[in-house]
Amino acid sequence: QVQLVESGGGLVQPGGSLRLSCAASGVSFSTSAGSWYRQAPGKERELVATITYRAGSANYADSVKGRFTISRDTAKNTLYLQMNSLNPEDTAVYYCNALTKLAGYWGQGTQVTVSS
Repeated sequence: QVQLVESGGGLVQPGGSLRLSCAASGVSFSTSAGSWYRQAPGKERELVATITYRAGSANYADSVKGRFTISRDTAKNTLYLQMNSLNPEDTAVYYCNALTKLAGYWGQGTQVTVSS
């Protein structure tokens, strides 16, 4: 059974930082692409960042380039999203995704709120 468990969300002031974690079981980030998505109230879910399983190369949405960094620890089978220079437009529920050749899997989401 596949489980993705996100953590690290919370309330942060504009300009602050957070690091999200996604611990996986039943699926490996060594053989699966790992991604972070987010969904703000009233908006569609959008892709924030992806890291490939083979080369570990990363791609980002234009809105987060230069501020967010996606990474993985294959020994811990955990995906991370370091978020810096946060602004209120980053407020959303953030979801972890693991994509294999056969299926995609989602975590339950973690709330990130950027507010003064």
